Amino acid sequence: RPLGEVKGQDSCTIPCDITVKLLRDEKQSICQLQQSLLAFGRSNRKLMRDVMEAQQRALDILSSQVTELMTKVQTLSLEVQRSNTEMYSMKPVQSHRDCSDIKDNLVSVVPKIPSGIYIVHPENTDSSFEVFCEMDYMGGGWTVMQRRSDGLTDFKRSWDGYVDGFGHLAEHWLGLRKVFHIVNQKDTRFQLHIALVSHDDVTSYASYDDFRLDSETQFFSIHLGRYAGSADAFRGYNQEQNQDTAPFSASDVDNDGCNPFCSIGNCTVESCSIHHNHTGWWFNQCGLANLNGSPEDTERNQGQRTHIVWDTWRHNGVPYTIKSVTMKIRRIATNN
Repeated sequence: RPLGEVKGQDSCTIPCDITVKLLRDEKQSICQLQQSLLAFGRSNRKLMRDVMEAQQRALDILSSQVTELMTKVQTLSLEVQRSNTEMYSMKPVQSHRDCSDIKDNLVSVVPKIPSGIYIVHPENTDSSFEVFCEMDYMGGGWTVMQRRSDGLTDFKRSWDGYVDGFGHLAEHWLGLRKVFHIVNQKDTRFQLHIALVSHDDVTSYASYDDFRLDSETQFFSIHLGRYAGSADAFRGYNQEQNQDTAPFSASDVDNDGCNPFCSIGNCTVESCSIHHNHTGWWFNQCGLANLNGSPEDTERNQGQRTHIVWDTWRHNGVPYTIKSVTMKIRRIATNN
C-alpha cells in the first residue's frame, strides 16, 4: 500500500485526455450559448425597432387625422358664427322689459309663473339687471323695488348706494337708476303698491296709480298718482308733510328742504337723512314716511323696532310698529 493512503478508501483518477475533452466540450457549449443569446438580443432589438416604427406610423396617421378634424371644427365654428351674426342682425333676441312684461309673455305658455329672480332689460338702456318678480300677489307681474323683513341689511347708505341698489333677496333696495329706467319706458304707466305688516301681524297697504321718477339730474324726484289704501303717509296731513314731487335725499346729498333747519317735535333738524340714522328717502321737511328707516346699532343688537316709518298708519292714535314692508311696481296701462 502506498505511503499515506488511508485504509479502506478507494482512489479514483481521470485520465488527462478525458479531462481535456470535457473542458473542450464545456467551452463549446458556453460559446454556443453566448451566440444564442447574442442572436436573441439582435432579434429582440429588431422586434422593438419594428414595433416602435409601427407605433410612430400610427401616431403620424392619428396626428394627421386630428389636424384634419381641427380644421373641420374651425371651419364649422366660423360658419356657425357667421350664421348667428346673420340671424341676430335680422332678428334681435327678445328681452323682457320688466316683471309685467315677463308675465304677459309667459302666461300663455306657463300655467303658473313662479315668483323669483328674473333678468329684465328696460327700453332705452344699455344693460340688463336682476329683479325679484312677485307673480302670486294680486295677479302677479310686480317688480319689487324695496323689501324689508329680517332687519339684517343695513340701510344706512350713501347717495351712490341708493342710486345703484344694495341688499339680498330678503331685504334689498333695487336702486333708483334701475327703477327710473323701468317706470320711464315709452307708452307705459306704473302703479306703486306698498304692503305693510306690523309686529302684531296687522296688515295695511297704500297704492298709487301713476308712479314715476325724474332723472338723476333732478335727484329722482318722486311723482305719485291717485291714492288708495289705509293711510297716505307720502302726502301726510298737510302740504308741509307732502313728499309727492320731493327729490331723493341721502346723508351726503341733502334735498330735504330744511333750509337752514326743520323743527321736528322739540328737535331742530338740519338733515332729515341724518335724523333718520343716515338713511335715504324722498324727504320734504322730513315728512311722515321713511320706509328705509334704520334703527340705531344698539337697538339693532337688542332686536328692537326697525324704525320703518309710515306715521299715518295708527291704532288708537299711536303709529304701528312696522315689522316688514314691500314696495312693488307694476305696469297698468299703455298710452296710445
